[in-house]
Amino acid sequence: MKLSRFNIVSLTLGFAFLYLPILVLVIYSFNASKLVTVWAGFSTRWYVKLFHDEAFLQAALVTLKVALASASIATVLGTMAAWVLVHISRFPGRTLFSGMIFAPLVIPDVILGLSLLLLFIAMNVDRGVTTIIIAHATFSMCYVAVVVSSRLITFDRALEEAALDLGATPFQAFSLVTLPVIAPAVVSGWLLSFTLSLDDLVIASFVSGPAATTLPMRVFSQIRLGVSPEINALSTILITLVTIGVITTSIFSKRSALARTDETGG
Repeated sequence: MKLSRFNIVSLTLGFAFLYLPILVLVIYSFNASKLVTVWAGFSTRWYVKLFHDEAFLQAALVTLKVALASASIATVLGTMAAWVLVHISRFPGRTLFSGMIFAPLVIPDVILGLSLLLLFIAMNVDRGVTTIIIAHATFSMCYVAVVVSSRLITFDRALEEAALDLGATPFQAFSLVTLPVIAPAVVSGWLLSFTLSLDDLVIASFVSGPAATTLPMRVFSQIRLGVSPEINALSTILITLVTIGVITTSIFSKRSALARTDETGG
């Protein structure tokens, strides 16, 4: 199928709309001027200043801790919820259970953040890193459940039943048979939860405490006073890390697919 001139122009305009602002941001992160709109020559001073900014480094460390912990918790709970929804078709309260699992998908972040804040206040829980982890795991779990359940639906349960017939316990059948097959979906759910946690601002603003400031919260507070070249440098670093992660994941997925093809003789 040949691309028409209209399709080429549409793709070009679409990619330019998406990626041209990012390219401008990366270029101006090397600007020597304090004014982000005035080019004054090439410089890496803002990267050096960024790595000496204790507030940004502390916020980045908190964000990384929260993202790793909440993504791991959400992956475990979301995988368990997906397994229950797919394998157990009938049980009392199934409709309520599925509704509670998928509710964070449609509930606005402001409402979810406020409800979690009221819950922590009612339970007299001090707000900090722990409350942010709980909040992020709560709304990320539903995304993991959606991703994993879509893979479990297409999973051949005869493999699991064969393992049970051969004497494996239900846990062994799941860990040795089911889990390796659905592992790509589980990893995808973890990466999605990790990304959502890194990106969250609204919910973290409700449930964080004075000693727990995440990177999005720090960036937002800085932008309210004016865009700093340090923000451009930080954004460039994040873009680079994300790009490396996407490329690495793509290469790993392609190699895994080729390995499976070779094993099956296809």
